[in-house]
Amino acid sequence: MDKFIKKLAKNYPEVSFEASNSFCWSPKKQKIFYDPRDDTEFGVWALLHELGHAKLGHLIYSSDFELVQLEAAAWDEAQKLGHQYDIKIDNEHVQNCLDTYRDWLHRRSKCPICGNVSLQISPSKYKCFNCHTEWSVSTSRFCRPYRQLERLNKKSSDLSQTIFI
Repeated sequence: MDKFIKKLAKNYPEVSFEASNSFCWSPKKQKIFYDPRDDTEFGVWALLHELGHAKLGHLIYSSDFELVQLEAAAWDEAQKLGHQYDIKIDNEHVQNCLDTYRDWLHRRSKCPICGNVSLQISPSKYKCFNCHTEWSVSTSRFCRPYRQLERLNKKSSDLSQTIFI
């Protein structure tokens, strides 16, 4: 892994690399954090994925769906980068990684009352277009999708109850 990191650092001097407990891209620091203990092909693929974020200039996202799009784009870029280094990233692995984001998005967007997949109306809020229930979700993409339910009282526009699900 160290040899590959040195090669990437030479080829991409605008990005720095730092050993960590996990793989992630920090747009603020222009730094890729990586786990040096994971010198498997999966670790190399994860490193290329984070470099994909860096090369594509991924900064922030404004919606959950946009995050899923950014992740897909970073994996696409990682596969292109892999070709440059004679590394083939297994497409099943890519889809498994993307499935974690798709599953996360589905859990967050599913109405806790009627089960309808609904629309995000702000970074931390969804609203069901079927039953008009609104619920809050954590802004963290690393957080389990606990939802704070906000139901409108049919007689008034005041919130009648808040329930944690």
